[in-house]
Amino acid sequence: MSPHHYHHRNPKALLTPAMHGVLERMARAGNLPLHALSPGQARLAYEAGAGVLELPKQALVRVESFSIAARDGFDIPVRLYADSTDSLPVLVYFHGGGFTIGSVASHDGLCRRLAHLGRCAVLSVDYRLAPEYKFPTAHNDAWDAVQWVAQRGASYGLDAQRIAVGGDSAGGTLAAACAIEARNAGLPLSLQLLFYPGCAGHQNTESHRTFAHGFVLEEPHITYFFNQYIRNMQDRDDWRFAPLDGITEDGQVADLSGLAPAWVGLAECDPLVDEGVQFADRLRMAGVAVDLEIYRGVVHEFIKMGRAIPQAAQAHADAARALREVFFK
Repeated sequence: MSPHHYHHRNPKALLTPAMHGVLERMARAGNLPLHALSPGQARLAYEAGAGVLELPKQALVRVESFSIAARDGFDIPVRLYADSTDSLPVLVYFHGGGFTIGSVASHDGLCRRLAHLGRCAVLSVDYRLAPEYKFPTAHNDAWDAVQWVAQRGASYGLDAQRIAVGGDSAGGTLAAACAIEARNAGLPLSLQLLFYPGCAGHQNTESHRTFAHGFVLEEPHITYFFNQYIRNMQDRDDWRFAPLDGITEDGQVADLSGLAPAWVGLAECDPLVDEGVQFADRLRMAGVAVDLEIYRGVVHEFIKMGRAIPQAAQAHADAARALREVFFK
């Protein structure tokens, strides 16, 4: 079931007053939309605005940047966050940005909060971006980072027996696909932590129509990002791009049984909300434990708007509680 009352002739009426105010301020700022920019310009514009509405940065005991080798020898930059020098369980985190924009830097504030509140280490991964690197490079980098933690994490004070994967938006896609890879490889994960993940290969749900314009993540953005990343139409139907409805080599929809439990946090007023709900439903049908939270009256990207949107801190707290529950049970 969709979480929406689609008889709302005006979907903006669903927004909280604070969310409505943020959207009005963004509209008044009159910046060019990201999809009107080159990928390089879009990255700069996104980085410039990334911290504007963030909560103050959490100070941590340990923040280290280094790199890990991908399967093709590329050095993937990563940043490790921890609020203790003890050996800690670890969340491997993939930032959002449509596979095209975003970085470890743009998601620094969020990762600091998750490390502090979750009492775990967070390893944020600067996977390679499109269009310079097309599908499935981001996926491969993400999965290589998870495998690195399992094999080498102990030398960095990480507890390789307790690994979670997580991400927002396109990073949520990467995390969900890594959970499938981990199940296939026999690598047990503690949790998949998904903030409004992209799950479907085609933008054909009701929420994609309802929230196509005026809710931060607009239809032209999604098409722009996807067109940077995918090589051809077949890629849209690959489970590594579309964990909800994508197919495996044998032509079957990806089997979701035996996956790590999931915490799924969605924004009500988001084109991706319906596919997030459908993915949670498919996980449940496959016997996976799912905790689904839908934050009412907020839009995609709200978890990075904590100064203005109280639901951001609530989502951080809920996600951190899910991490603590699996890591310290």
